Amino acid sequence: MATILLFRDDAYQKETSAVVTALTPDGGIAVDRTVFYATAGGQPGDRGTLVRADGSEIAIETAVYGPSKVDVIHVAAVGSPLPEPGEAVFLRLDWPTRYKRMRMHTALHLLSVALPYPVTGGSIGEEESRLDFDIPEAGVDKDELTARLAEMIATGARVGERWISDEELLANPGLVKTMAVKPPMGTGRVRLVEIEGLDLQPCGGTHVRGLDEIGPVQVTKIEKKGQQNRRVRVAWA
Repeated sequence: MATILLFRDDAYQKETSAVVTALTPDGGIAVDRTVFYATAGGQPGDRGTLVRADGSEIAIETAVYGPSKVDVIHVAAVGSPLPEPGEAVFLRLDWPTRYKRMRMHTALHLLSVALPYPVTGGSIGEEESRLDFDIPEAGVDKDELTARLAEMIATGARVGERWISDEELLANPGLVKTMAVKPPMGTGRVRLVEIEGLDLQPCGGTHVRGLDEIGPVQVTKIEKKGQQNRRVRVAWA
């Protein structure tokens, strides 16, 4: 049964009621709807809490997609008592962690604007994130990049989403920046994340609504990872 992905429509929704649809052999919990982002595209799965009807709580350490790629499995802490299929539960995010990841994820979109090269990989964390770029020549300056990011953040541009069909995306390959992760296709439509006046690209992750929410960031390191690959690390300033 496909899990309704509430975070796709509202990344700021912190909790929801849900119904357990299945348990996996290794202790994962599938539900009919969730606010938990499942690991994908370099963004980790959310942490948080599942609350049962009797008030007892189960710590959720991460969320991942099941084998079918349409249901979200909530991975409980080892040894936790598990709910039963059909049981009504309540899901609550570790919001401070999620919000940091939303801010970081949006900052990485800006980094891909500051460095207009194909993206070969990436990872989002709470304190530091990175993008890998296919850059033919060296000479990337971290202070210049930091200043460019600050300039874009200072615009306070709005961040929004809209949907296009798979066919529209295939007809506009220039929208795709990443070489390592395919855009979230297969359902007939693809979500585009638009930073007003700055960027438009397909992405299934979670982002803030305005650049002024990101706060100060800095490029802390630029590493050479192969003949053309450069890894650019970003942290809070």
